[in-house]
Amino acid sequence: MPTATGSTRVEDVVAACGGDLIELSHAIHAEPELAFNEHRSCAKTQALVAERGFEITAAAGGLDTAFRADFGSGPLVIGICAEYDALPGIGHACGHNIIAASAVGTALALAEVADELGLTVALIGTPAEESGGGKALLIEAGVFDDVAAAVMLHPGPIDIAAARSLALSEVIVTYTGRESHAAVAPYLGINAADAVTVAQVAIGLLRQQMAPGQLTHGLVTEGGSATNIIPGRARLQYTMRAPHTDSLHGLEAKMRGCFAAGAVATGCEHEIDEAAPPYAELTPDPWLAEVFRDEMTKMGRNPVPAEVEAVMPLGSTDMGNVTQLLPGIHPVVGVESNGAVIHQPGFTIAAASSSGDRAVIEGAIMLARTVVQLAQTPAERDRVLELRDRRGVRT
Repeated sequence: MPTATGSTRVEDVVAACGGDLIELSHAIHAEPELAFNEHRSCAKTQALVAERGFEITAAAGGLDTAFRADFGSGPLVIGICAEYDALPGIGHACGHNIIAASAVGTALALAEVADELGLTVALIGTPAEESGGGKALLIEAGVFDDVAAAVMLHPGPIDIAAARSLALSEVIVTYTGRESHAAVAPYLGINAADAVTVAQVAIGLLRQQMAPGQLTHGLVTEGGSATNIIPGRARLQYTMRAPHTDSLHGLEAKMRGCFAAGAVATGCEHEIDEAAPPYAELTPDPWLAEVFRDEMTKMGRNPVPAEVEAVMPLGSTDMGNVTQLLPGIHPVVGVESNGAVIHQPGFTIAAASSSGDRAVIEGAIMLARTVVQLAQTPAERDRVLELRDRRGVRT
């Protein structure tokens, strides 16, 4: 079990830099930036740890708005994931400003005890979670190779210790037909917008046969330029989700049939492109999740019971890809939002509220305490290190 000294010291560090962390959260919130364009947010997230002496690797994994900041030289490498991308039109309605600031607070706190606990603290700036799969790209580039366990948190309307998520894939479907005058010679055209309509009708009919937990949602991103021109090009973007990757693959196969139906019915050509790397389902490490649950309770929070977590509506995150590779957690820390949920404008307001600020400070403390307990529990420390060694570390 962790000593009182370790837990107290990380809490003291977070308390001491609390004003800076809240300032960071508000600064990111005030200048929302979209996926792969988070240049200001990325720089802001690095600033405090750079001052503390972390070694900064800019453009980690070849991504301009990613970074890795390392402190310490212990064998237990802990990855702390910071997200900072926003949503189109509604800014930080997912509260990624809270994620980034709490991650920085966790890193600063763990740096204080890194030597005595045998830690290497790795703050990893991970862009493009909302769209683009930044963590999946960083995994592929080897940024997580030496990481034994990874932690982060996400704000939400309630506290969830062992949060889970759905597997996800996203595609762009382009139909190519032939333009013609809609009144003079419509019979010479091949209507790509009609192909979109047929595909969406097929998807609507498919919903009755979807397996439990499978979801799909999309929009038309291109549908023609003028009413008097038969559209020669149209485009759909669709997201598919399922409880696990195997179920997702089954849904993808059925959706491909729906997309093909639009082409067959109208005589169009069609092309399906992956919009981003697929997101695997989030599978929290049971031991780390239970430690975090206990830390929530100590902080006076009320995480939902484990049996409720299993049936809650879920979104998707590329942190799922990380938890398929190594032990990790992605708990949800509750923020008072007047009934708003994430991806609603009301949650944008909540993300910079006093309750959002509390989530930054308490979240950093709870994550840091969880890592302290991991470092000071020999069986669990050995477990995550053995898992890391078993998968191999690229050098």
